[in-house]
Amino acid sequence: MGKFSFMYDYAEGAHPNILKALGESNYVQQLGYGEDKYCEEASAMIKDIINAPDADVYFASGGTQANLTVISSALRPYEAVIAARTGHIAVHETGAIEFTGHKIIEVDTVDGKLTPKLIQPVLDEHCDEHMVLPRMVYISNSTELGTIYKKEDLHLLSEYCKRNNLLLFMDGARLGAALVASTQDLKMSDIKDYVDVFYIGGTKNGAFLGEAIVILNDKLKTNFRFSMKQKGALLAKGRIFGVQFSELFRNGLFFDLAIHADAMANKLAKGIREAQYGFLAEPQTNIIFPIFPNSLISNLEQSFSFHHWVKINNDKTCIRLVTSWATKEEYVDKFVSDLQK
Repeated sequence: MGKFSFMYDYAEGAHPNILKALGESNYVQQLGYGEDKYCEEASAMIKDIINAPDADVYFASGGTQANLTVISSALRPYEAVIAARTGHIAVHETGAIEFTGHKIIEVDTVDGKLTPKLIQPVLDEHCDEHMVLPRMVYISNSTELGTIYKKEDLHLLSEYCKRNNLLLFMDGARLGAALVASTQDLKMSDIKDYVDVFYIGGTKNGAFLGEAIVILNDKLKTNFRFSMKQKGALLAKGRIFGVQFSELFRNGLFFDLAIHADAMANKLAKGIREAQYGFLAEPQTNIIFPIFPNSLISNLEQSFSFHHWVKINNDKTCIRLVTSWATKEEYVDKFVSDLQK
């Protein structure tokens, strides 16, 4: 058995069903720029599963492109977005949001999740026209720490945002893993009740690439394709997104793949607990953050690759382990076995 990567949930290619569908549709001529029959089919499927027939659905190549296109389209030049300090737009997007002209106001959190209590000081501080105007709250489900927003979390955030004239935008790069988590009570069809716009991640759940942007707030729909074109998100061969998302939502494949990813992470977490090691955040989805002695990490790295997340002290480090739709159980078993040894 060679060295196995727990670094990403996009290390593998695409699910065989998607490969087959791409092959079968390859020579079928279609319109470009997302106006093909495959994108239309995928859009209809998504509207049906979220129970929002009036939603607008668009496709982007990846999470960063989806985030910067949505945020720059929704906000005026002087408006800002509030995000957790660990949020993807704040940490892992090379200043993409700031490059579009919008400040990110970062908020410290314990578990990667924003709450009204954490947001309120931002509104209190930004009180006049000499500062940027907070206008959007950005959350990820699941978060960068693998934690999830449940119904009550979103209800409280949604009501708070409405009272304070804030848009609520949910990054769903790992939405599949969040929705099938064992402690989750949120369904895909519930999301429309809480957010103004969100996207469904395909890249990290079995597709080659692609995120499906779902706009629910009518005020954000106008001329969105102009923003997409300007940001390089309107692909001539947009059909590649439609084929993939149609396959993901055909017969529940999207959820089946997420269930497998979460199950593999849960098995890892169980083995780590049994070996008497703790976590930076409570494992909930397919990303977990165990804390190990540095000597143990060196031994594990002989057979596995993973991210060093944060130094705890001179002797211990928190690492990040990520499982995917394609993670084989034998590699999970080997990791647990090596840990126990």
